[in-house]
Amino acid sequence: MTVPTGRRERKKAATRQKIADAALRLFLERGYDAVGIRDVAAEADVAVTTLFSHFASKEALVFEQDEDFEQRLTRAVTDRAPHEPLIPALRREIQALVRHCTPDGAAPIWRMIDASPALREYETSMRLRHAESLAAAIAADPGLSRTPPACRAIARFVIDAFSLARAAADPKATVDEIFRMIEAAWEVTYPSANATGTAGS
Repeated sequence: MTVPTGRRERKKAATRQKIADAALRLFLERGYDAVGIRDVAAEADVAVTTLFSHFASKEALVFEQDEDFEQRLTRAVTDRAPHEPLIPALRREIQALVRHCTPDGAAPIWRMIDASPALREYETSMRLRHAESLAAAIAADPGLSRTPPACRAIARFVIDAFSLARAAADPKATVDEIFRMIEAAWEVTYPSANATGTAGS
């Protein structure tokens, strides 16, 4: 997660985290559907307007690292070292995100998400948005030279790799297996080009 630098930014981040922690605690204790926005605001000791200044919806409270994850995915493309292949850089980031989301303590959260149609719908929408941002970052890299449809397809495969791995018995092995297929698909789109694409080339 990006660490805020200024005092105001740190205070804002701390308030946001306090609200998210309070929401998750209540959701797990009482059930997602049984908890309202006012309950969360009261638990976090903030006004409802303050809660909505940090989170656009009740569903967003569960996915409080949404924006951070999206930025991490795009930075895996834009901030990779010169001449570093794209697909290994994305695999490394997805492995890190999966490790973050699959400790033993995360299981109740994922069960709650899987049991709620509203949360599943929000997660699907969020993953599509992440895929579009990732595709845009790939398409903007002049060294990769893929068509927009190819960039969107690869980006969706990458996002799906996260979703499949976080639910798998062996997340790391699942990421590795899926990324072997992603790399093969990436190579076959332009077999005469550099195998995986490089930054700054």
